Amino acid sequence: MTSTVVAAISPGLKVKNVKVFYGEAEAVKGVSIDFLPGKVTALIGPSGCGKSTLLRSLNRMHEETPGASVKGKVMLGDDDIYSSAVDPVAVRRTIGMVFQKPNPFPTMSIIDNVMAGPKLSGMKTEQLRERAEQALKDAGLWNEVKHKLNRPASGLSGGQQQRLCIARAIVLEPEVLLMDEPCSALDPVSTAKIEELIIKLKQRFAVVLVTHNLQQAVRVADRTAFMLDGELVEIGTTKKIFERPADKRTKEYVTGRFG
Repeated sequence: MTSTVVAAISPGLKVKNVKVFYGEAEAVKGVSIDFLPGKVTALIGPSGCGKSTLLRSLNRMHEETPGASVKGKVMLGDDDIYSSAVDPVAVRRTIGMVFQKPNPFPTMSIIDNVMAGPKLSGMKTEQLRERAEQALKDAGLWNEVKHKLNRPASGLSGGQQQRLCIARAIVLEPEVLLMDEPCSALDPVSTAKIEELIIKLKQRFAVVLVTHNLQQAVRVADRTAFMLDGELVEIGTTKKIFERPADKRTKEYVTGRFG
């Protein structure tokens, strides 16, 4: 698979027996799971269970860590993103990511933050601003920033910065959107805005959400996967996982007995 093929592949990811290592330590232990288009899939579990590590393996971010390695397959359509023929940069354009803490480019203007990715991808100048403005609208930020697009992104509030980062991720029209606790540093009002946005975005992307907030999973996720000690314990509809889990460990976690 070449980098030109990646963007044309149908949405959704199939994870097949993925194992993720930090040196010799196995952080994710043979996980197989499908992330479906048009759905929000929440990854839940106690700290250190491997959910964020699994998330980072889904667009090859994990391999940026020295000593890290991945075994198994992550299939985007018919192609394994870990194939030696695949350009990791192209993968990350197709599988976007939003991190726990907002990370806009602080010295860049608001609009330049959003245009940065398309510019690096070679988009024509006349298309850049139009695409960036649409991404800000899609991220629910346009009305708050349209009068100050050329001001530094560092002047935005935390919630606005996170929505700016979402705009920066979706401007490239990814097939999958990964979100690593995107609301953990935000106040309740900003959290509600991000959650509303997640529900809208699933109409366009397969969304994978890591969250420690179980109520957030209930509010926004169609499917929920529970991880423990690097293993996938079970996955099902969010209603089933929280009301009728098949595994005793899942029940103990979602009812607050540990974690």
